[in-house]
Amino acid sequence: MTIKLRAGARAAALGAALAVAQGAAPAAAAEDMTASHDNRIDLIRPDAPELAAPGPFRIGVRTLNVVNPGQLDILNVKEGARPTYDRPLTLEVWYPAADDAPQGGTYDVILRDGERHAIIRGRAARDAAPSDKGPFPVVIVSHGYPGNRYLLGHLAENLATKGYVVVSIDHTDSMYHDKAAFGSTLVNRPLDQKFALDEIARRAAGDGFLAGLADADNAGLVGYSMGAYGAVISAGGGVAQTGIDHAWGAPDGTLAIHKAGSQSHEALIDPRLKAVIAIAPWGWNYGFWDDAGLAGVRKPILYVAGSADDVSGYDPGVKTMFERSTGADRWLLTFQNANHNAAAPMPAPIESWEPSDKIDFPPFDHYADAVWDTVRMNNILQHFATAWFDWRLKGDEGRAAYLDLVPVAAEGVWALDEEGKPKPEHSYWKGFRKRTAVGLELRHLAKGAR
Repeated sequence: MTIKLRAGARAAALGAALAVAQGAAPAAAAEDMTASHDNRIDLIRPDAPELAAPGPFRIGVRTLNVVNPGQLDILNVKEGARPTYDRPLTLEVWYPAADDAPQGGTYDVILRDGERHAIIRGRAARDAAPSDKGPFPVVIVSHGYPGNRYLLGHLAENLATKGYVVVSIDHTDSMYHDKAAFGSTLVNRPLDQKFALDEIARRAAGDGFLAGLADADNAGLVGYSMGAYGAVISAGGGVAQTGIDHAWGAPDGTLAIHKAGSQSHEALIDPRLKAVIAIAPWGWNYGFWDDAGLAGVRKPILYVAGSADDVSGYDPGVKTMFERSTGADRWLLTFQNANHNAAAPMPAPIESWEPSDKIDFPPFDHYADAVWDTVRMNNILQHFATAWFDWRLKGDEGRAAYLDLVPVAAEGVWALDEEGKPKPEHSYWKGFRKRTAVGLELRHLAKGAR
């Protein structure tokens, strides 16, 4: 398929969607450590909760280059002129592999400065033969602004070992190396998410490696930051008029296709999508959401946030969005005192510790949190994502118990008898060892409640 090239210069990118802490990186320390550090994304700490551990499957990974034809060319939209183009996307697909498949591999990733590279290591083997035990549910993964398809690679690999086909999107105009006008991200993010699922379904119906492997009719979605903004739209949340009208947002009213109550937004809601995880969804503090729009969320949704998020906000912010998504059964997992990077980004590659002359902060800051260890947060997210999707996509009702918890983890009581069985007063978070559930909250609101 021919890709139509865009004309004209791209607008300057909006910085409001991803603010990061300022500071200096220990350059000398980074140089000393680079030679021996292997940048693993599959680390499981000894204090990780129960479901963080990898599952029984060996895993493979493949890269797909796809094109979504006839999309609005947001970067070149002007008043009265709405050109279209064929929108290219790259998909990274992790999947359960054959029992005798090799294990382990590397990924060459671009860092936050959009220029430097790092090699990260994980469990997946490139182009490994797929498992014959499928089909498996599909989970779409959508990064932030900017980001790339490897940013949540730790979660993608982990879910694949547990019997999921995980598809992570490189969102054009929203990556480290091609970051462009913010309006493209605002309009295209949920469209990319739906198209990725469509493309997996199309290929699963053919004779390629996804045939018999991917069950696209049984799908979940994980979004981070602007990916989570898109996930909320995909889950049924409609954008407010104030967001559509921002002069720095999508040009010429093009964001109206996602307006709450519009036919175009209603047509976007996909019955194949059964469950959503929205990590630090952006937009409340900029007027992109209101009560009417959030009431349209209709898919079971697990919100994840840091209580100190200074990009998406927390209260008001993500917590507000959780409370007002009244059309869905929903949960909110909070990392107390974590900022915008809570749980989602992979551990910072050692190469990111070095300052960059391309951005005014060490790339490290894009991945890390000032309070929480990244691997610790990754493990907690892996635990809850496993419980969530096993319950919602695989119908494992026993997993629901991992989300039926005392809201404030620190208030849970550890009480086991001599045989290690829970006493009546035991209320510690299921799957967490003694003393390891501190700093967390999990709240639940049923559909209709607020």
